[in-house]
Amino acid sequence: MLGAETLFLLIIVVIAIIVLAVLFTFVPVGLWISALAAGVRIGIFTLIGMRLRRVIPRRVVEPMIKAHKAGINVATNQLESHYLAGGNVDRVVNALIAAQRANIELTFERAAAIDLAGRDVLEAVQMSVNPKVIETPFIAGVAMDGIEVKAKARITVRANIDRLVGGAGEETVIARVGEGVVSTIGSSDDHKKVLENPDMISRTVLAKGLDAGTAFEILSIDIADVDIGKNIGAQLQTDQAEADKKIAQAKAEERRAMAVAKEQEMKARVEEMRAKVVEAEAEVPLAMSSALKSGNLGVMDYLSLRNIDADTDMRDSIGRMTKPAEDKNKKPE
Repeated sequence: MLGAETLFLLIIVVIAIIVLAVLFTFVPVGLWISALAAGVRIGIFTLIGMRLRRVIPRRVVEPMIKAHKAGINVATNQLESHYLAGGNVDRVVNALIAAQRANIELTFERAAAIDLAGRDVLEAVQMSVNPKVIETPFIAGVAMDGIEVKAKARITVRANIDRLVGGAGEETVIARVGEGVVSTIGSSDDHKKVLENPDMISRTVLAKGLDAGTAFEILSIDIADVDIGKNIGAQLQTDQAEADKKIAQAKAEERRAMAVAKEQEMKARVEEMRAKVVEAEAEVPLAMSSALKSGNLGVMDYLSLRNIDADTDMRDSIGRMTKPAEDKNKKPE
């Protein structure tokens, strides 16, 4: 059996191993040694404090070592506060190093503000050194002669570090250039002038200062392609003529409907007059009967009137029978 002293020593060794394991897990000793080896003075208690403040020490210490090697003076509190604000510490430090190599004046506060604004500060610094080309889609404009002209532009821009926070993005630049292209084409008297001198568009658009209020500086605007579209003027005239035709047809249909209504009205009036004639004719026998009763009309007079009516009907019947025969025998002139 083990002695009491041996057992006590074994317990102490086990406790020491557990304490060291917890210490090396909670305290980044290896990171602290790497910082000391790189010449970055940072206390072990500072690293412990980062753990307590829920800051990953590696996200702060490694960018700090990188900045120290590049000759950039940044404090631990600056990097830690930027990390706690939700920023990307490594990207900010890389941007500071790139700006220093390119002789671009960029402070840590401005780089951190750009990063917290949601923009890629490293990409902005790289764009300041190596300008970016933005290609617009085909932009259609109509010249004064009614011909549609389509143009595609390439915009060479450089990031403006001072206006990255609060400045407009690429969409605004493309929209402004598109507006300038449309207005330039629209102010041209003839579409042929635009085809002959496409640089006229770029000169006019570039002179308008379209980069005001944006996060970029426009270096050049080049027309990459020009194409002819539809004859908008002729199409508009055709549409107008078609509309006038429909209006005329509608008015003619309205007049025809009015004529038909007038015809129906006249037919109704004719029928009304016929009804009045029939009504008047119906009163004749009544009047004759009244005249016979009163003695104003004799019987012989009435019979003579009937004989005249019968003779008239007979003559009409004979006339209707002889008229077709005369029409057949009549020679054409």
